[in-house]
Amino acid sequence: MYYSRKKLTGDLPEEMTIIWSCTNEKCNGWMRDNFVFLAQPVCAQCNSFMEKGEKMLPILANTSPNQTKN
Repeated sequence: MYYSRKKLTGDLPEEMTIIWSCTNEKCNGWMRDNFVFLAQPVCAQCNSFMEKGEKMLPILANTSPNQTKN
């Protein structure tokens, strides 16, 4: 079976997005703030602490009903 992913014809709109970045220098893990389930998340790749920052990313909405931060 052949699966083809067509490229989008236009650019996706981007905005400055709040993210959490891993503090470990050897790790490049990060995640969007609206996909975090804890008030102070840890890196899923190396279990280090994460710090808040901003990054220019395509607009993406989180529609998960489980989205709550403790």
